[in-house]
Amino acid sequence: MLKTFPLGGVHPPENKFSESAPTEELPVPAQVVIPISQHIGAPSDPVVKRGDIVKVGQLIAESKGFVSANIHSSVSGKVAKIDGVTDSSGYRQTAITIDAEGDEWLDSVDRSEQLTKEVKLSREDILSRCHEMGIVGLGGATFPSHVKLSVPPGKQCDTLIINGVECEPYLTSDHRLMLEKGEEMVVGISILMKALGVDKAMIGIENNKPDAIEHIKKISAAYKGISVHSLKIKYPQGAEKQLIKALLNREVPSGMLPIEVGAVVHNVGTAFAVYEAVQKNKPLIDRIVTVTGKSLANPGNYRVRIGTPVSALIDAAGGTPEDTGKIVNGGPMMGKALNKSDVPVVKGTSGIILFPASESRRVRVTPCIRCSKCITVCAMGLEPYLLMSLAERDMYDIVEANKVTDCMECGSCSYICPAGRPLLDYIRLGKSTVFSIIRERNSK
Repeated sequence: MLKTFPLGGVHPPENKFSESAPTEELPVPAQVVIPISQHIGAPSDPVVKRGDIVKVGQLIAESKGFVSANIHSSVSGKVAKIDGVTDSSGYRQTAITIDAEGDEWLDSVDRSEQLTKEVKLSREDILSRCHEMGIVGLGGATFPSHVKLSVPPGKQCDTLIINGVECEPYLTSDHRLMLEKGEEMVVGISILMKALGVDKAMIGIENNKPDAIEHIKKISAAYKGISVHSLKIKYPQGAEKQLIKALLNREVPSGMLPIEVGAVVHNVGTAFAVYEAVQKNKPLIDRIVTVTGKSLANPGNYRVRIGTPVSALIDAAGGTPEDTGKIVNGGPMMGKALNKSDVPVVKGTSGIILFPASESRRVRVTPCIRCSKCITVCAMGLEPYLLMSLAERDMYDIVEANKVTDCMECGSCSYICPAGRPLLDYIRLGKSTVFSIIRERNSK
């Protein structure tokens, strides 16, 4: 029987239209807009000014504090301005705009395609290189990788878990990465193992990707301690706690991190980025992005420079269909709608989905019928209908008592609700308010 997590979960239509589309290299854009905050933690500080000439891979914003990440130029050219822009979440933040001129890279970056297996750096040097190269989690959370690899005193990691699940419908960038850069990814996994001091790594891949499973199994057979596990198709299996339960049968306690049960989780894209950083001295300046949709002419996967406008990706995939009603940044379950398409691609951009107008409208909201479907599908064992009702009434003390902070915002409750209730919207409101209350309480 295939492994999976036992509590809750859904299986939306997969719609993996671009799974067989090889990754294409998107041309260097004429201009990039690079936000200084593309990660969880403190924004970086710009170290360039208007008029400066930069090369590809050059540091342009330095991390501020431990939980932060460096930002590098993805093009060569002239810094046009450092100003506020609206990012893909709709928030205003500082960004560095660079006008591209040619494609001149730093000499320190090894641009060869030759596979480099031998890992010469020490554990400390690996952490330092990941920090220096601005590596963050590419599964969506964008947590600085050097922080996650720094096991806190008194804690111990015995297993590295690699997330190749890609359970969100439509998205296929991780799938293509495993097929096309599997060797490099597995070397990256061995680097992560060395950094954590573990001799065991488990790669979880859902069984709707049999080609990736077989491919990575063949490659990993030559590496001691790395195993590949086929998982049952179920959303949100890519979430850390659910993946740990599926692979290790360990339960991460409420409010705790995976390290509490001896595990650290990294995405396959992160493993590849770590390989490039450690073995090729390449900063995180590009990534694979899925561009897809039912009406799109050429759904595909594109390697794209950070800071490239989303509109350039859409153009490469055939342009915006006439029936488009919504453009979503990320997957359909956890992604967010864009209010314009000229926002920049950032480190956390995994996919761009164009939905037809017929699928972009919310259904009519009707009273809760107490069917309990939202409870049945909640992978965290919460009561979404109750959390929504409490948040509607500003009863945040009871919202907190009912563990709203455990919600991963996967959207399964809203997806399954027959009454069209905006459960996740109100839970997000309750969760953000409770976190504000907690911060205020702790500051006293």
